[in-house]
Amino acid sequence: MRCHVSPVALLTLLTLAVEAPCQSAAGKPASRAALPPIATVINGHVERVTYRGVRALKLVPPPGSEATDEDMMALLDGAEFGDGAIELDVAGAPRPGTPADARGFVGVSFRTGAQGEWSEVFYLRPTNGRADDQLRRNHTVQYVSDPVFPWYRLRSESPGVYESYADLVPGAWTAVRIVVAGTTARLFVNGATQPSLVVNDLKHGDRPGRIALWAHVQTDAYFGPIRVTHR
Repeated sequence: MRCHVSPVALLTLLTLAVEAPCQSAAGKPASRAALPPIATVINGHVERVTYRGVRALKLVPPPGSEATDEDMMALLDGAEFGDGAIELDVAGAPRPGTPADARGFVGVSFRTGAQGEWSEVFYLRPTNGRADDQLRRNHTVQYVSDPVFPWYRLRSESPGVYESYADLVPGAWTAVRIVVAGTTARLFVNGATQPSLVVNDLKHGDRPGRIALWAHVQTDAYFGPIRVTHR
């Protein structure tokens, strides 16, 4: 017999579940966080490094692309992700020699197409977190839905709805937790009990997809061990 849980109740359960030891659908503890296996890297390559004392994956752009306005994506190997939680630490800062308006974009793509052709993304702009300009601070965390809803379209059509503030430091490890249920996703930063950003209308609906590490080519981007809980 299968129990029915409403999307709202499911999101509440997911939010509470990641505060306690994660449990699989069978009630067994989820696997410990580990560096994820990478299936495909789009527009770059991945290096295994130690960054600030943490085992990490670094997304590295192709030579000559550092001055372009493009994204990098490393799609994880494994099952598709629908409802559940994604937990990992990320660190990002503008690469040396990048333009003055570089922000160090780094984040996670979820429910992503098999080749990255479509995706939902939460990402951080670390250099905005402690800026003196309040408007920049309001643009610290961002949701986008590629390819139809880039940040500039969402900001133009729905100002302030798909981006918000979080206290970030460029280059520092930042704990990120993404909780997804149905067409709602919540982004939690640095262990906060309340989300920094809530999206109630994921643009690709509730279709499942891959998980990917995501960054802009102008960013030195690092990703620590990851834990994924499926619901």
